[in-house]
Amino acid sequence: MTPAALDHEPSSRAHHLPAAGLVVLAAGGAAALSAALDGPGRLVAVALLQLALVAAWVVAVGIRGLRGSVGLGLAAAAGADAALLLPDRPELDWLLAVLGLGFLAAVVHQMVRPAPRLYLVASLAGVVLLLSSVCALAVLLGLGRLDDGEQALVTALLAVGAALLVGHLVDLVLPRPRITPEVPRGLPGLLLAVLAAGVVAWSRRDGDTLADAAAAAGYGAAVGCVAALTALGASYVVAERGHGGWALAVVQAVLPLAAAAPVAYALTLYGTG
Repeated sequence: MTPAALDHEPSSRAHHLPAAGLVVLAAGGAAALSAALDGPGRLVAVALLQLALVAAWVVAVGIRGLRGSVGLGLAAAAGADAALLLPDRPELDWLLAVLGLGFLAAVVHQMVRPAPRLYLVASLAGVVLLLSSVCALAVLLGLGRLDDGEQALVTALLAVGAALLVGHLVDLVLPRPRITPEVPRGLPGLLLAVLAAGVVAWSRRDGDTLADAAAAAGYGAAVGCVAALTALGASYVVAERGHGGWALAVVQAVLPLAAAAPVAYALTLYGTG
């Protein structure tokens, strides 16, 4: 992974529009598949998101040892999906085994690269983040298997999609006051993204009491906040690389979904979703 100097300010259109379109496809498509086909639809949706993230991440950040990194990402995705689907009740315990073995494999993979092994630490960090992200996406499978999990899953996907879409569109028009000068992201976009997620979740609430409304809005705001902050981090990656491309747009769309999945699972498990 080679650091890229930022020679020019990134185009706001190139930064936001491809990512916004992919957000609609990723979050909306996953929600539609899950709602229409239940378990098989969830598996297809999560597998497609994982494949897209593996392919995009290794290209977007320039990991050294590309083929091995792709293999590790795919193996971790398959192991994580199995860990959430095979037990009678969904639990995250086996994900620790997948992550632990994946970390050891990533270390060995970087050590056996041909000398002089440039950017070994940066590439190892990139692979470990990739493994964590594909495992986080697998948590969506466990979320759908919880009590009332299907409702919580679709709500989380739509809320995250709304947060990311609103954030990109607002920052396309008004990225000010900027959070940092190098990234076309502003505070209004971040705040409105969280608000949009809360509104979407509130509109999909089950009950009509004040407590139901507050719980639903809080659920949406929580997953929306995590997704919006992760999208901000992904924008830093885009700015650092200094150019656009399909891979960076995919990372901007899918990585926030991965970050929000464990939060949605925890909130649903403890009765907040």
